[in-house]
Amino acid sequence: MGVFQTGDSWAGFVLRVTLGFVMLPHGAQKLLGWFGGAGFQGTIQIFSEKLHIHPFLTVLVILSESVGSIGLVLGFFTRVCAFGSLCVMTGAILLVHWPYGFFMNCYGTQMGEGFEFHLLAIGISLALLAVGGGRWSVDGAITNALGYRSRRETRGIRL
Repeated sequence: MGVFQTGDSWAGFVLRVTLGFVMLPHGAQKLLGWFGGAGFQGTIQIFSEKLHIHPFLTVLVILSESVGSIGLVLGFFTRVCAFGSLCVMTGAILLVHWPYGFFMNCYGTQMGEGFEFHLLAIGISLALLAVGGGRWSVDGAITNALGYRSRRETRGIRL
């Protein structure tokens, strides 16, 4: 299976656009300082001082959440972008959210946020790794231009 290879499924479209639009504001916080974020330098400093994460890895997180989110919305390098989101969300659970349990802090009674949101993003990322960008994706256009067809399409099955 090639990195661009994808079918024409609605599932890939809905999953990638949803994940991309949900992650993009988080990337804008880290890259540009929008929505109350720390911006690029501030994020590197916070991740280094509080989480002890090397600046190189922090840059990968910032790129995954910002550029990777745009890639997901467009369906360009969908599997690569989904893998980046999977890694970021796994790291967020392990390094930050695990001690606060499963549930988000909807009532303001916890010291931090739980990891249920992150599990949803991981699940969506795993699905995108399996199905690709789907309908209306740049990956699909590249797939068609290269003449790839998925095994499902050759058997007449569409998701």
